[in-house]
Amino acid sequence: MIEIKAKLVRADSAIYATGECVECLIEFTHKLFGEEQQRNAKASTVENLAWASVQLHCYRKTSYSTQSADKTAELAELIGRTALDAVTQTPGEVIVATKPKILFCDLKLQPGETKMYFFNEFVPRDGPPTYRGHDIRYFYKITIATQRVKSKVQTLTVPIRVLPIPLIARPDELPVTVETNEELTPTNPFLEKREISELEISWHHLKNVTARRAPKFYRISNKRGFVGRFCLFKPAYKLGEDIVGSLDFDNCQVRCVQFSVKLQQQELPLRPQPEQAPPTAGDDVASQSSFDMASIASGITVDNLHKSETSGSARNKDEPKPMGKLSTISTSHQVCYSTLQTQVVVPIPLHVTPTFRTDLVDVKWRLHFEFVTSTMMDFGVPNPQSGELKAPAELPVETMVWNLPVTIYAANPLQIYAPNQTYNLLIK
Repeated sequence: MIEIKAKLVRADSAIYATGECVECLIEFTHKLFGEEQQRNAKASTVENLAWASVQLHCYRKTSYSTQSADKTAELAELIGRTALDAVTQTPGEVIVATKPKILFCDLKLQPGETKMYFFNEFVPRDGPPTYRGHDIRYFYKITIATQRVKSKVQTLTVPIRVLPIPLIARPDELPVTVETNEELTPTNPFLEKREISELEISWHHLKNVTARRAPKFYRISNKRGFVGRFCLFKPAYKLGEDIVGSLDFDNCQVRCVQFSVKLQQQELPLRPQPEQAPPTAGDDVASQSSFDMASIASGITVDNLHKSETSGSARNKDEPKPMGKLSTISTSHQVCYSTLQTQVVVPIPLHVTPTFRTDLVDVKWRLHFEFVTSTMMDFGVPNPQSGELKAPAELPVETMVWNLPVTIYAANPLQIYAPNQTYNLLIK
């Protein structure tokens, strides 16, 4: 009996970024169990494995209709026979596959003997991230395929999570070297200078994008008057960060009784429509009363990403409103009738998928606001005896909704704790 064990070298986090190297240790052991273990090991037969190969697959499982039969056949020819046997045992369509690496050929194991092999592979930069959506799923697996002589092919899969790192559109505009403390120390002229990889430049660029503060202000009003002003300090965030904003209700004409902010993930299906432009998320505004949003961004014109549908440049009632499938991740609720200023803090979990786009789906993020307003500016009637305010029996309110798009990027995989497991397979 042969036992195959596989474990990732990165023990604290089985999470990788696109372009990062995945390292895995694979053991092949000839084990003896039960009564057989008590016998003489020399009397047992020698186990023989014909071959073993390892490769990285990205699968797609979706309810959308796709025409990928020809691509699957071409991919099978490129991958080879061993990968084709491994693919057929996993539900889903293979969209990304690395070149298989042969671990050994004709391996003979004595009773109790163990052979260990090391496998490393780079995650393709152009592949999608790990995503579990409503109508589509992307998942990665390291497939270990082996075959005993005159037996069928056996496979062992090791799942990993992949986070997307955006590709740099203009590499010539970025610095060639990354500024670190090591560059400030005296250098040795006889040592070669270490080259900065494309992944390191992407991480450096991503840190600059998510750390850049660009406050944008949004004026909230309806047909009855000014409600308040919302300030978002930056439009781009990383996994694990908090989306922090502030609401100012000073000099309002309509009182905001309470509001809630929801962080929502929007899954938009992309279908081939050459005559229409791709849909954009977060531009739909629905309210019982008309909701006019005019943005002022410290003298800087707000781009199309931060315009509501009722703004002057985006108002078009004839255009369709793409909604897609929505998932609420976190919610913040406050009662703010007598509040002049408050802040909004919405956490971004580490287990969600950042913003990304493929040929079938466009995953975006947005802040979903729900404001409950009232025209009653003076709340309650003072009690002449105690001087306390007495709440009114009825309060006329109106509800309006606003969606503000935000961009979420991936965090460093080493900052996300995901304990690694050992996966094994017994071949009898």
